[in-house]
Amino acid sequence: MKILSVTPLAIPDVKVIRAARFRDGRGYFTEHYRASDMNSIAPRLGLEEFKILQANESRSAKGVIRGLHFQWSPYMGKLVRPLSGRLVDMALDVRRKSPTLGKIVLYDMPFDPDADFFEWIWLPPGFAHGTLFPEPSSIEYLCTGDWSPGNEAGISPVSPDLDWTLCDPGLKGVYEGVLSEGAALSEKDRAGDTLAAWLAREESALF
Repeated sequence: MKILSVTPLAIPDVKVIRAARFRDGRGYFTEHYRASDMNSIAPRLGLEEFKILQANESRSAKGVIRGLHFQWSPYMGKLVRPLSGRLVDMALDVRRKSPTLGKIVLYDMPFDPDADFFEWIWLPPGFAHGTLFPEPSSIEYLCTGDWSPGNEAGISPVSPDLDWTLCDPGLKGVYEGVLSEGAALSEKDRAGDTLAAWLAREESALF
């Protein structure tokens, strides 16, 4: 895995990791994950050690929004990338003492088989994660904790008290366009907490 760059987003704890593809006339080859290489950048990701405990794959139709999900006991960081289509990744800061509490960032991740690199986005514990799909897409995400039913929560991506001011206006427009066309959200996600409701829960002190 040849890591080319690690770039912080507008909320600096959320980072984009770019790695090389090796191309020739037949196509490309890449190592999309190697533990030793990820551990070499672990301190830049706020970790002492980078350890993957669970790997997931998801397929979504055009106009789907998923999230915003997070968990504790154990905490779960996520490393996410598109496998096809176009992913717009969503990260909401839920850390009570953070200067960016309640702010959300978007990052555009179209799958491009002709590029000589690919990208992961890293969301550490303390962020609620969501995904937006302007076209049919598949994604992979690697998790630093096992799924723990009963120790998870969700904030609705249509909650009125989220702060979108750090988002690229064009990407915010993509989000609003998908909503205006009747975005496909699960009932559970649509009915998720507001930010204020989450902060009123005693579990919010865990972040």
